[in-house]
Amino acid sequence: MPELRLRGGEVDGLALNYLVEGRGPAVVLVHGLGGFAESWRHNIPSLATRATVYAIDLPGFGRSGKPPAHYSLGFFARALHAFLDAVGVGHASLVGHSLGAAVAVTYALTRPARVERLALLSGCSPGFGWRPGWRARLMATPGLGEALSLCGCAPLYRAAIARCFHADAAEEVAFLVGWDYALRTSAPARAAWLATVRSFSTDFVERRADYRRAIATLDLPVLLVHGREDPAIPAAHCTEMAEGFARASLRWLDKCGHFPHIEHAQVVNGWLADFLVGRPAPR
Repeated sequence: MPELRLRGGEVDGLALNYLVEGRGPAVVLVHGLGGFAESWRHNIPSLATRATVYAIDLPGFGRSGKPPAHYSLGFFARALHAFLDAVGVGHASLVGHSLGAAVAVTYALTRPARVERLALLSGCSPGFGWRPGWRARLMATPGLGEALSLCGCAPLYRAAIARCFHADAAEEVAFLVGWDYALRTSAPARAAWLATVRSFSTDFVERRADYRRAIATLDLPVLLVHGREDPAIPAAHCTEMAEGFARASLRWLDKCGHFPHIEHAQVVNGWLADFLVGRPAPR
């Protein structure tokens, strides 16, 4: 898995790990909270037949560096910008899952000239009605979050992720929990996770109106893919998002939870390929 050192500003010197495969237009896959680049393993080979596909470990996650930092959406977007500069990608389409969708939207708002298209899978985006749930609010409480994070263990993680799938997916759950388990549950990783959750109140609540106004002006194609049975991001939030973007299209998946790109990989891969590289993006 390649690693590079980012340059510039608050991310200067930060190690970022990523996967890259294929040739063609650049497509960047951005994982969600607690995710990692290899979680796209069912999607990269298919998309790589028509695009150069990058899957990154966001700062604080996977094998990327985990420095003490304010892990806001803006921080992740600036890291993504530094990554694209480092690999020489001037324009890219972004695919974001869950919180990765919010990162992709934030990047598109701050660097619209660099983004061709957005695909948001089971995405949450600031500017709409989604707010962190009670568990996230507990973890965001100083002191309490640190204490609760020490109680985490593989069986609890497996149970939490399993609830996000519509049907039994023991093998997928085991992979999502077990990959680089020691590194992803280390003290720096726990601190980065908590810092990310603690940024939710600012990004999703306090700045909601600012994001909503900015999103309405975003002039690029947006594809939303959502499972009707998603227990993490309600379907109503996806509908609200579709109404807030100027050029959005929406595809629903029945019998699908929070991981459409895993639960219905073949269908989603086809939708993504057609949307991202099936035709040139308008200029």
